[in-house]
Amino acid sequence: MPPGARIGVALNERQIDGVAAALVTRHFNSISPENVLKWESLHPARGRYAFAAADRYVAFGERHGMEVTGHTLVWHQQVPAWVFTDPRGTRAALKDHVKQVVGRYRGRIRGWDVVNEALDERGALRDSPWRRALGDDYVAEAYTLAHASDPDAELYYADYNLFRPEKRAGALRLIRDLQSRGIRIDGVGIHAHWGLDFPTKDEIRQMLADFDALGISVMLSELDVSVLPRRSDLNPYVQGLPREIQQKLAQRYAEIFRLALENKTTRITLWGLDDGSSWLNDYPVPGRTNHPLLWDRAYRPKPAFDAVVEVLRSFREK
Repeated sequence: MPPGARIGVALNERQIDGVAAALVTRHFNSISPENVLKWESLHPARGRYAFAAADRYVAFGERHGMEVTGHTLVWHQQVPAWVFTDPRGTRAALKDHVKQVVGRYRGRIRGWDVVNEALDERGALRDSPWRRALGDDYVAEAYTLAHASDPDAELYYADYNLFRPEKRAGALRLIRDLQSRGIRIDGVGIHAHWGLDFPTKDEIRQMLADFDALGISVMLSELDVSVLPRRSDLNPYVQGLPREIQQKLAQRYAEIFRLALENKTTRITLWGLDDGSSWLNDYPVPGRTNHPLLWDRAYRPKPAFDAVVEVLRSFREK
């Protein structure tokens, strides 16, 4: 992929060696960890941290000159139950966690998904353990703590289904509120777990324009394209992806990348490297065979890879 574009990939801790690592260092200039920077991985017990896997991950990015994104500090999933045993303990745990984690990688991680998926589908604050323990202002508190721990790091909000107007309106309100209070927020990471036929081009274009109007960076921070039918009882591609679906996937990736680049998206990060390691093989239905990424299960580039490269080349030549 051409130099100059921020094109990223999410990796698990096993993929920083071997064939996967070679592909990543050749084709990407940005990485995001799937799990090693999440709370349950880093901070499994009160007063105890486990930094070894995260240290290796960040060092891999530095060694190869790649931008590292920190994913994620505050989420309602993958957080140990002890964090929420009492509100006073929760606030102390949040302060210590952000200070220790962001501070450890100060100057080494470019930006953080500070708060992840804080909204429900109506655009209101989700009734999460964080909100129940700390109140509505936990979001602002998290950004304030992160900024204090690394004043030079970029701070992002990340969520899914932001192409839906009601939920997007909630995200816009949240970001404007932080801006009005002088709290640093630099960008929005759009979880683009999309399909061959949704969202529409117009929905994507409007979403990107609305966030760009806030004067912040707009990123597709988790991109993959499911090829499976929405009916959960169907699993049609166990033996491989038919040529016609491969072509539809290639066309869809080209369309998404073209829209993103036309609308000033600052980073596009694929949520996974190869089909075999994709979370979509087990979500929303465990055990189905999905083919949502640019490399197949044998790390062979798919027609979608060629389509993306062609779009990137055309923008570089403009």
